[in-house]
Amino acid sequence: MTPETALTLGEQALQLTVMLAAPILLSALAVGLLVGMFQAATQINEMTLSFIPKLLVVVAVLFLAGPWMLQLITDFTRRLFTEIPSILG
Repeated sequence: MTPETALTLGEQALQLTVMLAAPILLSALAVGLLVGMFQAATQINEMTLSFIPKLLVVVAVLFLAGPWMLQLITDFTRRLFTEIPSILG
């Protein structure tokens, strides 16, 4: 395995990680921002108020984007396994 191959595989793995994490993190960020603005407007400083909406949105995003995420990771793994002979020699 050449260093270029290892770097390419690492880059592809990092890109896949970002693609898998982005929908969940961005939706939680958006809901947290909205809840934070609501708390600032109403002066309600309850820490647990932001937890439940974020949890519900993350579960909804996982439910909606789960098949797509599973397909991405499955395709990457299959491609990696089929390329093992060409990578090693």
